[in-house]
Amino acid sequence: MIFIIIASVIFLDQATKFLASKFLQLNNPVPLIKNFINLTLVYNRGAAFGMFQNQLSMFLLISFVAVILIICSLRDKRNSVIYKVSLSLILGGAIGNLIDRLRFGFVIDFLDFRVWPVFNLADSVITVAALLLSWELLFKKNAA
Repeated sequence: MIFIIIASVIFLDQATKFLASKFLQLNNPVPLIKNFINLTLVYNRGAAFGMFQNQLSMFLLISFVAVILIICSLRDKRNSVIYKVSLSLILGGAIGNLIDRLRFGFVIDFLDFRVWPVFNLADSVITVAALLLSWELLFKKNAA
């Protein structure tokens, strides 16, 4: 199950980024739902919210360390299913963005709500999984 989750996130993330790159023009918003969400192709050379621009080596190092730590944690059979699913989603998203950094030197973002920095599917999955993991760790007995 873990492998399927990770592979699905990576596939969907890379497929949506491919489509965004193929059909969108850089920094040219296309309304998807008027006054709600646009599709805007952005090359993010920083971290979340555009912080720490042009620190590729640092992001690659942090990503590799995160991937290794998550894989080690996933191997622990004492962890709950929700804990493992959350980490699997985070790992899939992290690998999706890592692939972009290795291939292009930046991350492809395209989901634009106009009140929030432009982001991608991997960012969304990581955020949801982090919330799920937080809930599991804070409110569940016997959580990892």
